[in-house]
Amino acid sequence: MLKYPISALVIRLAAVCLLNAPLAAGAGELRAWDGGPTPPLKLRDLDGKVHDLAAYRGQVVLVNFWATWCEPCRAEMPAIQRLRGKLAGKPFTVLAVNLDEPESRIRKFLSARALDFPVLVDEGKAATTAWKVRVLPASFIIGRDGRIRYSLVGELAWDHPSVVSLLAELMPSR
Repeated sequence: MLKYPISALVIRLAAVCLLNAPLAAGAGELRAWDGGPTPPLKLRDLDGKVHDLAAYRGQVVLVNFWATWCEPCRAEMPAIQRLRGKLAGKPFTVLAVNLDEPESRIRKFLSARALDFPVLVDEGKAATTAWKVRVLPASFIIGRDGRIRYSLVGELAWDHPSVVSLLAELMPSR
């Protein structure tokens, strides 16, 4: 005999699917970080401005390693942009780290998309190596204290309410 009526089972299954929807959109899931201290990150954007992760202390930062040739990377960019919009006005920043591609290729990619977060270029892949990135996309959520809180290999529906809620929990309450 069933513990719950069929309709209750359907509702429970639907709830589980909704909670896991960010994962269904991609191959990865956010995992609590246990990989040691946060590596330094100090790179130039396409306009030559230097972005130092240490300067973003006090904010939650999404560091996303990507490349134009990476289909999952390209697929998740609009969701990252929507996430940024959902957290507008809050202490949140996105730093998209491109994996050592020619600037002309990156600019061509960006010209076809409405993205307004900094795109940093990892010339020589020193940052990629320091962050132990081996598969793209690879993302890291940095807490206000500058420590990595979560990591992810694969794409994610970054603008899903459960992800937005998780990131909001890392921000100071007002």
